[in-house]
Amino acid sequence: MGTYIATKSGRRYDAEFKANAVSLVLAGRSYKDVAQDLGVSSWSLRVWHQRHQKGQVLTQSKALADLTPEQRENRRLRQELAYLQRQRDILKKALAIVSDGHLNSASNS
Repeated sequence: MGTYIATKSGRRYDAEFKANAVSLVLAGRSYKDVAQDLGVSSWSLRVWHQRHQKGQVLTQSKALADLTPEQRENRRLRQELAYLQRQRDILKKALAIVSDGHLNSASNS
């Protein structure tokens, strides 16, 4: 499974991830479908596909190349944890709003 790193300028994908994405396009799937399924922009996918067609090597970013597999996994897990914590906070706020709404409507009756 390919990895990516989110940075200020966007996500960075490793060469394996790019090659797998291009192979899905070569198998006949549309850019739009593959991009949506993988969570990448269709523009990036088109660039990777064009580079593949020209025979250029799909390289990974320098940020990914400098990391060991353990560092990549650690970074991915931290990103996933941060995402899940944001989702939890959103749900807590929604629950507080809904609960507060029920209490107010019950006291008005």
